[in-house]
Amino acid sequence: MEIPTPLECEIKGEDDLRKLAARLPDEESIQKQSKIYYALSSPLRIKILHLLTLNPLCVCLIKEIVNVQDSKLSYHLSILSDVGLIEGKREGNWIIYYPTEIGKDMVEKTNIF
Repeated sequence: MEIPTPLECEIKGEDDLRKLAARLPDEESIQKQSKIYYALSSPLRIKILHLLTLNPLCVCLIKEIVNVQDSKLSYHLSILSDVGLIEGKREGNWIIYYPTEIGKDMVEKTNIF
């Protein structure tokens, strides 16, 4: 295999490539990360996650702030919840949504603009 000149000093052959590949995260971690990035691929879901890091809220308040229909909001909340970015806790007749630690971390790490 021919290695480009700029990389020759770092990667000398197949043994180095195997070592490099061995440093990759396991497949389960890659799948989980992919699902989180998919969940964050929607501007509305990012907005909801940011909103919940500011204050835990029930569906009726989230709906009012982001101006979205119930069925659409339910869909987006379920995607965020399924990947562990938010969680809902029943309090009486209400479900209050909170960001998880992973959700808070993602907002902090991706808040670069």
